[in-house]
Amino acid sequence: MNQHAPLLEPVLAPFASPDTIGVLVSDVTRLLRRRFDAQARSIGVSRAQWRVLIALARAEGINQAGLAERLDVETITVGRMVDRLADAGLVERRADPADRRAWRLFLTPRAHPILAELQAVALGVRAEMLADLSAAEEAALQGLLQRLRGNLDGREGSAA
Repeated sequence: MNQHAPLLEPVLAPFASPDTIGVLVSDVTRLLRRRFDAQARSIGVSRAQWRVLIALARAEGINQAGLAERLDVETITVGRMVDRLADAGLVERRADPADRRAWRLFLTPRAHPILAELQAVALGVRAEMLADLSAAEEAALQGLLQRLRGNLDGREGSAA
């Protein structure tokens, strides 16, 4: 018998349930990505590629460092992903007029039909995920998730 077990019980109590909010959010995110990935693969796009394409669609003209920050990956990793997408004719680098050393990233016209297909996939997966929620439940869920994000956004390292 573990002599420290009684001491750990209060510490471990929040983790006793397999369905804590953190676990549920993580599980839903993982399952959502998995479902989207499976359908995006039929278009011929990997997870890394669709993440870059969607991020660029939201912020065309961003530089690689900014894109890396948005994707929460290293700049060198983004560089490799952009290289592959540029080789495929989906992304182009343009010189930054404000910084000769930097490049701005843009989608090519060839990327737009793929983004339209990805949007259709996203809408289908979203509909599947929300299938048994009422409009009021969906709105409430969205509002609660926005509040949770707001509680956590931008506060990393601020409580020191």
